[in-house]
Amino acid sequence: MTAFRLAPAVADAFPDTLIALVTAKGLRGREAWPDTAAAVADLEQQLALGAWQPADEHDPRIEAWHTAYRSFGTNPRRVRPSVDALGRRLAKKGALPRINPAVDTYNTVSVRHGLPAGAFDLDQVSGDVEIRYADGTESFTPLGEPDTVETPKPGEVVYADAAGVLTRHWNHRDAHRTRVGEDSTHVVFILETLHETRDGHLLKTAAEELRGLLMPHAEQTAVHQLGPAQPRITV
Repeated sequence: MTAFRLAPAVADAFPDTLIALVTAKGLRGREAWPDTAAAVADLEQQLALGAWQPADEHDPRIEAWHTAYRSFGTNPRRVRPSVDALGRRLAKKGALPRINPAVDTYNTVSVRHGLPAGAFDLDQVSGDVEIRYADGTESFTPLGEPDTVETPKPGEVVYADAAGVLTRHWNHRDAHRTRVGEDSTHVVFILETLHETRDGHLLKTAAEELRGLLMPHAEQTAVHQLGPAQPRITV
């Protein structure tokens, strides 16, 4: 079991935060996921037809993350929140990247609803996970760069476990160690909003949509909520 904690200082600074943790056990990442493939294709078709477009930095959902990034010293136009970067890539290329079924699933849900998303292979997580301010001593190896080691600056919001940082700049980029691949069987997927009052219903809808896409390919799924009112959850 892994506990996820929202540090009091982060909860105080962002009191309307709500985070959905969607867990999947017994995940089967090497089989075909036709519902995900259809969801990706539908989103790309809607974009091509002009019937839908991804949220950009002027959308309140993205603008809130830009404001948060600036508050802890990150320039959000150089280091973009994940959903912002993904939406810009989709708008430019007309297609989402194809990584593997699990990653393609959360990418699709993320950009459809304008909410940052990520995932960790829980079998690679060391101890509990805390969303907290970095103290400047932690290490981070970016996804896809196993020989790179970065040191988050003090005051940057990170996800961290006992062995290091799992996500820099709150939700900009995940770590290589806990990346989700086709052979990952125990995974936690994360969706976030800084404005539960305004967008909590959207987050809950997105979490259930994500869970629905995972259910045919997992032995067990569940949705948990983490926020200032419930700052610790065990998954």
